[in-house]
Amino acid sequence: MTSLFFYGTLCDPELLEIVLGRKANGISQASLPDHQVYWAKGESFPMIVAECDAIAHGVLVKDVTQEELDRLDFYEGGFDYKTVELKTQSAGNDTQALVFFPEAGSWETGPKWNLAEWQTKWGRVVRHGAHEVMSYHGKIAPKDIVEMYPAILSRAQSSLNASAEGKSRSTSIDHLEIDAQHTAYAGFFNVEEYFLRFPKFEGGQSDTVKRAVFRMADAVTVLPYDPKQEKVLLIEQFRMGPLARGDHSCWLYEPIAGRIDPAESYEETARREAREEAKLEVTQLHEISRSYPSPGAVTEFLVSFLAICDLTDDLPGVAGLETEAEDIRSHIFDLNDALEMADTGVIRATPLLASLYWLDRNRNKFA
Repeated sequence: MTSLFFYGTLCDPELLEIVLGRKANGISQASLPDHQVYWAKGESFPMIVAECDAIAHGVLVKDVTQEELDRLDFYEGGFDYKTVELKTQSAGNDTQALVFFPEAGSWETGPKWNLAEWQTKWGRVVRHGAHEVMSYHGKIAPKDIVEMYPAILSRAQSSLNASAEGKSRSTSIDHLEIDAQHTAYAGFFNVEEYFLRFPKFEGGQSDTVKRAVFRMADAVTVLPYDPKQEKVLLIEQFRMGPLARGDHSCWLYEPIAGRIDPAESYEETARREAREEAKLEVTQLHEISRSYPSPGAVTEFLVSFLAICDLTDDLPGVAGLETEAEDIRSHIFDLNDALEMADTGVIRATPLLASLYWLDRNRNKFA
């Protein structure tokens, strides 16, 4: 059995229980002299550093088994955290305990760590994401988790958003019976298989059916509109979907769009994506709809916005994040020309079609 001193996110009892795979019993308050805890700069977790005369506060967990230590190593190891044995203090007693330290140079220090602040902003989504992380224990390497982690948190945020939506109709999932569920592929997207039975309209339950679903994060779309000039901004970029289908036209006109990052609101995402994809500062947003573009097999949920903007001809022509290999060109069209492009099949992205037709119905509201 081993003792561990936790100073960061694993001081959260719920998260610790998910990672350990058991109830977190026997926890006591503890401290580590001559150390301080800071946020890892730009990240959702902390780091600990040696610092003379400082005190790192945390919790001590005793009687950790080797299996539980393996689970902890899996959760922390991919982010370059390794255990070091040090003398901690708890209830006036000195206790040798393992402490997770970041490898030198892995992360930069930010402000001083605040657990309550983390619990408020990140707690729910990180706990939800931890269930997916730990489902891969023994199946993939810890390093693989690091690459997947942003997508894992985005999927977790999507699930939390769905729970907050509540029921929109009388039909619900209360009488669904899920016999089995597993992940067939895990990466930036997940492919999951379900074996389930559902209530039929004429009464009774269906036979057990096998269904596969493409698991994605929630996303927003933004259609910039200048009501004075009656112009819209559309973006154009290469898309894998048409290529994989065998389409010879793989550059599509679309609205500005992007997935919702964890702990980010729909409006914050809309403004961020407008900056990234069109170098456009957006302040006035009008929600168009909340919808599933392809509910038969894809979890993606879109929140679509109209952005009131001044669209000038000197807007940047090409934008996008280099870190995501984006190459995005902006176009400004008269609204009527864009609607004709929609009617004649030049525009083929469903979210853009829906936003344009909505704007056509509601343009008088913005005159």
